[in-house]
Amino acid sequence: RSDYQPLDRRPIQSRNTRWAAGITNVLVRCRVSPNAISIFGMLAAIAAGALFVLTSYTSGLGQRALWLSGGLLCQVRLLCNLFDGMVAVARGTASAKGELYNEVPDRVSDAAIFLGLGYAAGGNVALGYGAAIVAVFVAYVRATAKSIGAPHDFCGPLAKPQRMALVTLLALYLACSPSEWRWSFGETQAVLWMVVAGGLFTAFRRLRRAARYLETVSNKP
Repeated sequence: RSDYQPLDRRPIQSRNTRWAAGITNVLVRCRVSPNAISIFGMLAAIAAGALFVLTSYTSGLGQRALWLSGGLLCQVRLLCNLFDGMVAVARGTASAKGELYNEVPDRVSDAAIFLGLGYAAGGNVALGYGAAIVAVFVAYVRATAKSIGAPHDFCGPLAKPQRMALVTLLALYLACSPSEWRWSFGETQAVLWMVVAGGLFTAFRRLRRAARYLETVSNKP
């Protein structure tokens, strides 16, 4: 077993549920690698982004199926983010290398999903790139603050879980709602705008909180 202590972990309520513990035990018994779970989550996100792109080339039930599948894959990505850490702790295999497998695939996942939405039906390419950049920037602020002594800060309002919740709700809405309910402005573009604006505000909050913490620490006698 490794003596490595994982860095501050994102507070996730479902981590303490019986169903999450049960699935973790199954994965541990099957000797599934935490890093493999992280990679699988990234592949699920890339697949989600690809399905979103394909909505531009289909219509009707086919398009609805693509939206639904993409939304479900976004949730698979989040589940992988949950179980990679739980399995690593349960197996005693947490390591510094595991932190890389935890962080880098997450950035690829964010970019794939939001770029996919940019090219999706009703999307906007520039907004897709903007949302991808902002999502990565939010994580960059957290990692940079941690590297200079501040604690990991997972505050929102648009941290990763909230971003994925927005994307999943969008996908489910476009998959299940009647065509008459569609917005003239475009639901996809609206969500991308929310990710950009909310992400920038989230990054600002994290920067301010980190600066206050570091200032407080530096002023201590």
